Amino acid sequence: MSILLKGGLCVDGVSNSMVRDLHLEDDKIVAESPQRQPHESIYNLDGHLIVAGGIDLHTHIGGGKVNIARMLLPELVRHRAKETREQDEPSGIAPLSSPVPGTWETGRRYLEMGYTACFEPAVLPANARHAHAEMADTPWLDTGGYLLMGNDRMLLQWIREGMPQTHINDYVGWMLRAHQCCAVKVVNAGGIDAFKYNQRHLDVDEPHAHYGITPRQILRTLATAVESLGLAHPLHVHCSNLGVAGNIASTLATINAVEGRRLHLTHAQFHCYGTDGPHGYSSAAHQLADVVNENPGISVDVGQLHFGQTVTLSGDTMHQFANRNLARPRKNVFQDTECQAGCGVLPFRYRHDQYVHGLLWSIGMELFLRIKDPMQVFLTTDHPNGGPFTAYPHLIHLLTSYDFRMSIFERLHADVRASSPLPSLKREYTLDEIIKMTRLGPARSLGLVGRGSLQAGDLGDVVVYEKSSNMEKIFGRPRMVFRRGKLVFRDGEFLADSMKSTVVADVQTNTSFDKHLSKLWREQYGYSTEMIRVRSDELVAANRSIDRIACSPDKS
Repeated sequence: MSILLKGGLCVDGVSNSMVRDLHLEDDKIVAESPQRQPHESIYNLDGHLIVAGGIDLHTHIGGGKVNIARMLLPELVRHRAKETREQDEPSGIAPLSSPVPGTWETGRRYLEMGYTACFEPAVLPANARHAHAEMADTPWLDTGGYLLMGNDRMLLQWIREGMPQTHINDYVGWMLRAHQCCAVKVVNAGGIDAFKYNQRHLDVDEPHAHYGITPRQILRTLATAVESLGLAHPLHVHCSNLGVAGNIASTLATINAVEGRRLHLTHAQFHCYGTDGPHGYSSAAHQLADVVNENPGISVDVGQLHFGQTVTLSGDTMHQFANRNLARPRKNVFQDTECQAGCGVLPFRYRHDQYVHGLLWSIGMELFLRIKDPMQVFLTTDHPNGGPFTAYPHLIHLLTSYDFRMSIFERLHADVRASSPLPSLKREYTLDEIIKMTRLGPARSLGLVGRGSLQAGDLGDVVVYEKSSNMEKIFGRPRMVFRRGKLVFRDGEFLADSMKSTVVADVQTNTSFDKHLSKLWREQYGYSTEMIRVRSDELVAANRSIDRIACSPDKS
């Protein structure tokens, strides 16, 4: 199949933005050639933008706690026609049918915004097979998962015993390969397990009540393993003390704990509180932004709050439990999971007139505006924790328009308006910066070679938007979406299914470790490793393949 996209403004963050022709052949972008046969399809795109498919590197779209959230709130499943929207919700962007929609709606709504790849950031080993099955059932999207570690008892016990780092490297590599994941995620290092011993607080240098080790030791050990295995994506960390006043100290201590190794901090806006505000909470976003600006090996996604009803779901049982009385409506679920982690699910409604909610919103905006390099800060709402992923066009509008940002700011609690430095931050993101944040940056962070840009040889995931002075209108609905060089969406109509891939880290593992771990696993958890190993043939089907991301092991 040969396609010519003619005369559009191509923007990819790599080359200078320019009006040019883009050629698609089979599943790739190809260079122009005088020997080329006539194109089978030609689209004249004067007045349009051409960009790569969007990549969401942190969105909860599959797995155990996602399904708990779906079942918890049947009364919030509503008809869109009857939906009462918040005043500042994206115009023209229909709300989701529920805070956590099913797989079919998730795939459709992402494609409707021009996204072609999404990553589930908390795949628990015990239900990895289920998470992969749900992601495979999500249409049009390439997907991948980050394996949840840092609270499984085998790892905690080995760290306590002083097990050699090489042994733990083998364990992390084996786990990634067995569960077909592409990165390692840590949630409240040691804190989920400590909660099970009635510990209600665990700071970075505080010992676990049972194992006696600290989150600092866990973070350093896993960050070392990630570097030793050569994973493309850094250790992906949900810090200690989620939502606690003064938790900026824990966030900075987390960065210090990995001793200069690469690090990605997720939903960072929830971890940037000071204590100087009128209600004991204040913004400390400038402190984190300064550290990120000085360290190219650190990246963050923001987890930007979006006002309205949602449901929060997290493996961080400790801090979800602490917030249980804030649930709206008043429901909750807390679960222990196979001595590996846990989860807490709480409905939540973010309000403009509530001080901490408004402060959170402004902290997220501050992080976006203060971090200089858009390749180090990524657009997320930590769906559904901060709000729905369908808020992205609205958030892009906030970042590209100071006046629009201030129109929302003026609706916040008076004490937020009086204390926030946000009015002084007049930066407006450029189109090139938005593309880097939502396409090129995530692709580079995850090691997705040939994605996120429009260079010859790149994958033919291409999105066409109509130009407008309103960024929300641009990114709210593409004119066309191509998946692997095939037109799958045009002017609101879904035309065809697409080939999808599961992104997996191509980790080289110690094969002699299998037998050793099999015995230990049965002793620790009571069942065979074969029960949890996800076979490659389970991920491959008529319209699915495996995309193995190369690793560069540390030979030192």
